[in-house]
Amino acid sequence: MDLHEHQRWTSSETEREGFGEHDWRRLLAHLGEDPNRQGLAETPKRVEKAWKHWTSGYQQNPAEILKAFEDGAEQYNELIVVRNIPVYSHCEHHLAPFFGTATIGYTPNGKIIGLSKLTRLVECFSRRLQVQERLTMQVAEALMTHVAPLSVGVVIRCRHMCMESRGIQATGEETVTSALLGEMRNSLGLRSEFLALAKN
Repeated sequence: MDLHEHQRWTSSETEREGFGEHDWRRLLAHLGEDPNRQGLAETPKRVEKAWKHWTSGYQQNPAEILKAFEDGAEQYNELIVVRNIPVYSHCEHHLAPFFGTATIGYTPNGKIIGLSKLTRLVECFSRRLQVQERLTMQVAEALMTHVAPLSVGVVIRCRHMCMESRGIQATGEETVTSALLGEMRNSLGLRSEFLALAKN
């Protein structure tokens, strides 16, 4: 399944409605808990609501998020970089959280977007079941496709709970991924400038 197929796929109405609070109650019982005890009585409802939020990116369209405007853009053709964009997602292998920050940079080509749109773009793709590598590419490709800048750079740094809380239990390790598109891929100077600005 390629990046675009991952974005387009949607479950059937029956599949979406076939899983609910009663299934979370069954999971609690399967884990050896009493889903009726006071501390857990409302947990299925809370978890159902939480997962709707954590996966709300499937209902978002990056094309609508990245509406550009030209006012002032024709006078600016240097690199624009936004750092420390929060990333909260869940890995598709264990449904475990991974979290960190993203840095996004682009060189406008007659169009610019509001800076908050870059944060919303990250939310659009991170609020899905993900792997960090694909998340990085999806953010970069969406920006290149819908804004058509001269260059795009994305760097994401995350800690993965599937590594820290289970398996190898490597506490504190950070995974860094990057995507460079357009002129940034071929221009050493532009690439170096972006990567220098992307450093913590």
